[in-house]
Amino acid sequence: MANPPYSFTIICLSLIMSCAYSVHSTPNWPGGRTTRFYDFKIHTMTINKLCNTKEIVAVNNMYPGPVVYAQQGDRIIVKVTNESPYNATIHWHGVRQILSCWFDGPSYITQCPIQPGQSFTYEFTLVRQKGTFFWHAHVSWLRGTVYGAIVVYPKTGVPYPFPHPHEEHIVILGEYWLQDVVQLERQVLASGGAPPPSNAYTINGHPGPNYNCSANDVYKIDVVPGKTYLLRLINAGLNMENFFAIANHKLTIVEADAEYTKPFTTDRVMLGPGQTMIILVTADQPIGKYSMAMGPYMSAQGVSFQNISAIAHFQYLGAVPNSISLPARLPNFNDNLAVKTVMDGLRGLNTSNVPKEIDTNLFVTIGINVNKCSSKTPQQNCQGLNNGTMAASMNNVSFIKPTVSVLEAYYQGIEGFFTDDFPGAPLRFYDFVNGAPNNIPFDTNSMNGTRTKVLEYGSRVQIILQDTGTVTTENHPIHLHGYSFYVVGYGTGNYNPQRANLNLVDPPYMNTIGVPVGGWAAIRFVADNPGVWFMHCHFDIHQSWGLATVLIVKNGKGHLETLPHPPADLPRC
Repeated sequence: MANPPYSFTIICLSLIMSCAYSVHSTPNWPGGRTTRFYDFKIHTMTINKLCNTKEIVAVNNMYPGPVVYAQQGDRIIVKVTNESPYNATIHWHGVRQILSCWFDGPSYITQCPIQPGQSFTYEFTLVRQKGTFFWHAHVSWLRGTVYGAIVVYPKTGVPYPFPHPHEEHIVILGEYWLQDVVQLERQVLASGGAPPPSNAYTINGHPGPNYNCSANDVYKIDVVPGKTYLLRLINAGLNMENFFAIANHKLTIVEADAEYTKPFTTDRVMLGPGQTMIILVTADQPIGKYSMAMGPYMSAQGVSFQNISAIAHFQYLGAVPNSISLPARLPNFNDNLAVKTVMDGLRGLNTSNVPKEIDTNLFVTIGINVNKCSSKTPQQNCQGLNNGTMAASMNNVSFIKPTVSVLEAYYQGIEGFFTDDFPGAPLRFYDFVNGAPNNIPFDTNSMNGTRTKVLEYGSRVQIILQDTGTVTTENHPIHLHGYSFYVVGYGTGNYNPQRANLNLVDPPYMNTIGVPVGGWAAIRFVADNPGVWFMHCHFDIHQSWGLATVLIVKNGKGHLETLPHPPADLPRC
């Protein structure tokens, strides 16, 4: 699935049609500050995978969905019509939504869902942003199939900070369930227990030959010997982090979360859900067929997961078509060192704006809880550990979504739907990683609430994200809407400000950070985008359990620092 030539893309955009990606030529992208129109129709479609035929929810009859192509500075207008039987929204993951918070997309945070039969038009400008992003549904677990790539090219005449590749390809990692994912979420939450593992991993929607009935359901990239290829990796999975590798080939990371990095070469990478990455791969091996493999990274204890790798093919021109592909070597599923090695290698390329002084310092514990059973039918509803119900929290508060959006309630001054008392630190400090109380479920209960944290416009913010071992330590991919942030430090164990080694010189600039298993991460950003911004774990099960909070950034001075009025067609609850 190579990218189209840019002139071909423009024709597609103007016609608002789905386009094949098979045309190759030298890129010649037109001038920026253009408006790009897209028409998304969310509906059900029939799909045949893993020996089963089923209906999934998709966009424009495509799985994965259509690619949004743009250039830095462009304005994007997407009319979304919901023809599915479920409520829906679209989140433009990684897009900072400068003064366009109304169009960010998380349900009951910035908008009510688009109900079946209704439509909503998203409008936003790609202010000072370029790179690899993606869009996905942000209500229930609908994003299990409702997702697609966003590719934003640099301004005209601005080259990549690395040699121009021969071709570009989008590689989206996903998870596939035979069960309806919306019904699955409802059943899991009703049970109080943990979700089942996915039935398969997918690469661009294809499971590959390791799975039943999938010998021909394989994604393939044809490559020319000696040429270098740019792969835009996106992890759109629901509940799993994943390793990715190509047999016998080195991967050079040059971008993480749509921000350039200093080149770093490795044998494999790990992406959590919500993370994107550009890697360069040179076809410098003997002519043949090589596996591109996607496999699990599971850092938690006692959690079931899919352990069969998805396989795609990196195939040289001239290779025997039916030859066996050389296998890719993936790390063990619990190889924390492999994850740390890649994170150690990430260094930001343009990092002159790292905040050196801090105005607001937040310490946020993240982790899993087990609440005491309160159901009259515990066998059906209390299937968590020790007959409790599973939950998740930040600073021991499980986030409850309100019945209207937090943004509407905040903007209109409607009381009763949220509070502004999210704690800036846990109620008590202890050995979070090793000494947590574990008398489940009696000492592992969380509080419930729609609690938010209010930040002054322009304040320089540091957040320490601390993993906890209340139930099990785990690598959590934490995503912040409306911002990218500098990852100035991370480590294992409990965060200690006296011993923490912070990088204020060239930290990576990201929007989703995998907080190390049994460890911590320190992030910094300037709160210069007014609005209501969701911060949550990108494992959908953890988000459903409440591992989230909301940061409210006040308006500044003047219209360029003030959130505009809501759009006229904003969906109603």
